[in-house]
Amino acid sequence: MFLIVITIVLVLTGLLGRVLWSRLCERGLDRWVPASLFPVEPVPPVAGMDVPVDVFIAVCDHYEPEWGSPSVETALARVQRWHDEYPRLLGEFADSDGRPPRHTFFFPQDQYRPEYIDVLARLCERGYGEVDIHLHHHDDTAEGLEEKLDSFRQTLYHRHGVLRRDPVTNEIAYGFIHGNWCLCNSRRDGQWCGVDHEIPVLLKTGCYADFTMPSAPSDTQTTTINSIYYAQDLPGQRKSHDKGIRAEVGKAAPANGLLMVQGPLGFDWSRKKFGLIPRIENGDLLGNHPPTIQRMKLWLNAGVTVKGRPNWRFVKLHTHGCKTGNIEMLLGPQAVRFHRDLAALSQQNLRYHYVSAWEMAQLIHQAERGSDSINSSAGIEAASTLASSIKLGSQ
Repeated sequence: MFLIVITIVLVLTGLLGRVLWSRLCERGLDRWVPASLFPVEPVPPVAGMDVPVDVFIAVCDHYEPEWGSPSVETALARVQRWHDEYPRLLGEFADSDGRPPRHTFFFPQDQYRPEYIDVLARLCERGYGEVDIHLHHHDDTAEGLEEKLDSFRQTLYHRHGVLRRDPVTNEIAYGFIHGNWCLCNSRRDGQWCGVDHEIPVLLKTGCYADFTMPSAPSDTQTTTINSIYYAQDLPGQRKSHDKGIRAEVGKAAPANGLLMVQGPLGFDWSRKKFGLIPRIENGDLLGNHPPTIQRMKLWLNAGVTVKGRPNWRFVKLHTHGCKTGNIEMLLGPQAVRFHRDLAALSQQNLRYHYVSAWEMAQLIHQAERGSDSINSSAGIEAASTLASSIKLGSQ
C-alpha cells in the first residue's frame, strides 16, 4: 500500500511539474530567466559608480489611436488630447540639458489616416517628440512587408514632414517596433508575422534601429536581455534577433547588422504575486503600474549600456499611449509626479536626459566612437542638432 501511495504522489508531482513548465514556456520565462539570474557581462550598479552617470530616457509608444476599434472621431480625439495636454502638463519640466520630456510615437502603418499624423506632427514640431513606425501584420511575405514599410516611410516623410534622412546614406530613416512583439516571425505558433527574414527588409527600407524588445511575458522574448547589440539575418532560421554582436566602444557595427535597442527586463522583488512570486519588470508604463522612482532604480540597474561605457545608461521604456487607463496615466498626475520626483533624484553624479528613439540611437553610435562629450552635455546637443538640422521632411 505504501508503494502505491508513493507511486501516485510521484505521478501527480510529475504531472504538476509538466503543467508548471508548460505555463512558464507559454510566458517565455524559459528563454530569458537564465540570462537574468546569470548575466554574462554584469554591469555595476549605479550606486557603486565613482564617475558621473548619464541616463538617457526614451519612451517608445506603440501608439494606436484605433485601439479597441473606436470611431474615427474618437480616435482623432485621443490624438488631439495628446497634442493639447502633453505640453501643458509636462512642458514645465526640464532635464539636465534644459529640455522637456520627449515622446516617440511609433505609429502603426495599419492604422494610418492623414488626420492623425497631421496632429502629431504639430506636437513634434514644438520639440515634444518624434514619429517612427509600428506595424501589425499576419501571414505576410517579404515582398509585402517591403512595400508596406517603404510606402509608409515615404508618406510620413513627404506628406507629413516627419521622420528624417540618415546623415550618412541620405535614406529616409525610421525606427521600428513590431506589432504583437513578433519580429522575425518569432511566435512559437507563427502567428502575427509570417516573414522569417525581416532584418534584411528593415535594413533595405531604412530602419536605423529596432525597439521591439523586451516582450516578456510573451513567448517572443529573446534570450538576449538588457542589451544593445546588432542582429544579423540567419538564413533558414526564424528569430534571427535572438542573439547578436554587442555594441562596444571602439568597435564598428557589423555588416548587415540591425541595431537592437532593448529596454530593461528582470524581476521586481518589491512586488510579489501571492506574496511569494516576484513580478516581471519590463519597462511597460501602464495605468495600473505607472513610472516611479522605485521602478527607475530597477531600470538603471538593468545595466543597458554600450560595452565599455558603463556610466551611460540607456533606459528604453514602452507603453500603449492610446489605451484606456494608460492615456489617463501618461497625461495625468501620475506622470507629473514621476517627472517631479526625477528632478529631485538628480544629483551631482546623476544626470538624466530626455531623448527620442532617434537621439538614443545617435548617442549609442557616439559611445561606439569613443565620445565622452556628454559629460559637458555636448553629446546630447549634437544629437539634437543633427536631428533638427536635417530639416525634417523637407529634402
